[in-house]
Amino acid sequence: MSSFAPPVQRLITELGRLPGIGGRTAQRLAFHLLRASEEDALALAEAIKEVKARIGLCEVCFNLSDGPRCRICSDERRDAGLVCVVEEPSDIIPIERTHEFHGRYHVLGGALSPIDGIDPEDLRIAELYTRVTPPADAPQDEHPTPIREVVLATNPTTTGEATALHIAAHLREQAPQVTVTRLASGLPVGADLEYADELTLGRALSGRRALS
Repeated sequence: MSSFAPPVQRLITELGRLPGIGGRTAQRLAFHLLRASEEDALALAEAIKEVKARIGLCEVCFNLSDGPRCRICSDERRDAGLVCVVEEPSDIIPIERTHEFHGRYHVLGGALSPIDGIDPEDLRIAELYTRVTPPADAPQDEHPTPIREVVLATNPTTTGEATALHIAAHLREQAPQVTVTRLASGLPVGADLEYADELTLGRALSGRRALS
């Protein structure tokens, strides 16, 4: 039997459902909220309600959006002919922080994993193919700029690599005019070779380039 009042225990239980939050951390967060002013606590509650009520998915790229199209797809300054494919909306954030990518995105909603029952039809892969090779009868204003390059930025995991290979094989067959690239991977800056694992070092070697 819990030593906390039922409302407090419910708060602890709900906080404990969050990723990376264990029982003790959930308790600390709950007591922090109890100590907070009513204004601050209600502001958090309202922010959660608002994001659940207003945030959906972009009709073009499936990024998080508070309207039909996300801010990136609505930005005419972005290169519509360059599309970066990621697994989740959260993957867009670190790419944007680099200030190196000026194209648009396509969010798959996960990665292929037959063991977990995640097949191509469970992801937004078909929608990507439609963006790259729109139907002949599609309205011109929906696809004004032909896509010339697809950057596969799925995670460097087993499932991420399988997803990238699957998409690349289809695009090579169905859209040979489109360049398909993969994010380079290898040694991080400042790393020592003796601490690098075989997979990371192997990718660094296979992806080596000439010094200019």
